[in-house]
Amino acid sequence: MADIDFRPVQNADDLALLDQALCALSVDLGDAHLAGADVLRVGLFGRVPAAYGLLALRDRALMGAALFSPVFSTARGAAGVYVSDLWVAEAARGGGLGQKILARVATRANLLWGAEWMTLAVYAHSIASRRFYTRLGFEPQGNMTTMRLSQDAVQRLIRNAQ
Repeated sequence: MADIDFRPVQNADDLALLDQALCALSVDLGDAHLAGADVLRVGLFGRVPAAYGLLALRDRALMGAALFSPVFSTARGAAGVYVSDLWVAEAARGGGLGQKILARVATRANLLWGAEWMTLAVYAHSIASRRFYTRLGFEPQGNMTTMRLSQDAVQRLIRNAQ
């Protein structure tokens, strides 16, 4: 993996590569992909970035990518990093690139906002991903249930609170 170049997403060309990786991840997971380049541009380059991207390239070819954002826990007493998306090209899987990307994410998040811990979510049907994360030391949080409020429900919440 010494021939891999890691770089943060910083411009339109990088954003296009990140979008390409996230589209491939959505296909791999059988997931919807609603965050196209325009949405990513606002999320990564807006006045207050909602997320950050990292690319892994070999001779300009996209080998992997991650999308991550800040999170803070009063229970942990520290800032952390939430990895919402991690993708490694099929040709690069099994060679340690995923671990290297996560290490780069952890380092960058620590530099940007002092992140001391990392969290992510794994689809129940993604057995290989779960094994990968377990090997790295990630642990399931059995005492929590992840709950989500949809975009429509957030808008209702705001309207109903006025």
